[in-house]
Amino acid sequence: MGRRIHAPRRGSLAFYPRVRARKLIPRIRSWPEVSEGPCLLGFAAYKAGMTHVVMVESDPSSPLYGREVVKACTVLDAPPLYVCAVRAYERHPLGLRTLTECFAEDLPKGLERTIRPLPKRGGSLEEIEANLNRVAEIRVLVCTQPRKSGLGKKKPEVFEIKIGGGEVKGQFEYAKSILGKEVKVTEVFKDGQYVDVISITKGKGFEGVVKRFGVKIMPRWHKHRKGYRKVGAISPQHPSMMFTIPRPGQLGFQQRTEFNKRLLKVGSDPSEVQVKGGFVGYGVVRGDYLLIEGSIPGPRGRLVKLRLPVRGPTWKAEPPKISFISLESKQGA
Repeated sequence: MGRRIHAPRRGSLAFYPRVRARKLIPRIRSWPEVSEGPCLLGFAAYKAGMTHVVMVESDPSSPLYGREVVKACTVLDAPPLYVCAVRAYERHPLGLRTLTECFAEDLPKGLERTIRPLPKRGGSLEEIEANLNRVAEIRVLVCTQPRKSGLGKKKPEVFEIKIGGGEVKGQFEYAKSILGKEVKVTEVFKDGQYVDVISITKGKGFEGVVKRFGVKIMPRWHKHRKGYRKVGAISPQHPSMMFTIPRPGQLGFQQRTEFNKRLLKVGSDPSEVQVKGGFVGYGVVRGDYLLIEGSIPGPRGRLVKLRLPVRGPTWKAEPPKISFISLESKQGA
């Protein structure tokens, strides 16, 4: 028998179509079911940069279990979210439908940059309470406060966060208690917890098949007249071209979700993670922060949404034992 040819297809069909995201803000399409509550099921923060920590390995399956290891981590700047409105949804044959919503009386500065014109009227809390038997979900409309971050921007982002846990009546009472107030990240997440990270990846523009799909480069002497950073045969003559063939096009700037990322630290003292000279291309972290193990999608300064895990780990999450956080400058020698 001759040599067996091994030529697996390049690229994954799991991410088709590879087109640009419609918005810069990621969209959460599903929320987890939680037993404890009521509570917010998510939060949002700005990606500041990366550093590394020295911590005790807590994975029993690791050969370094119980010993100190060095791990890369990402720092997120998490200023408080302002709860602008309470929104009630009812069941409909085509899905969820907005029943009514109630905005807070005092809206934060800069919100008119995102919502024009600002809502002057709408439903009331009494109307929602009178129709709780029709309510299927309670969500809150929140906005970020970038003026309190190190990003240096003024326009806030507005999005929804679902309230989970308990019954609808308890969720409504919780939403009513936080309406028109700030919610801090320390009220939503804790050290050692696992979260899902949703973000828009770094855009790379129009790229060829070698970078976009990992197609093998042809030998320089082979097909030199037609090029060597191409696909050898894109399709048979009949039927027409197949969509599975790697073709050049958009790379990056696509929504991606990373499941079960570990929160190493959730704190309020920015000096604990502030590197010398500030994070390159971002600046300084001014308030609450998140320290996540490993890397996350998106460039620095991009808004990242965090959600309680929809398929969390089966083992109990415990706070990690961190002995050192690197604060050395990331600006090079």
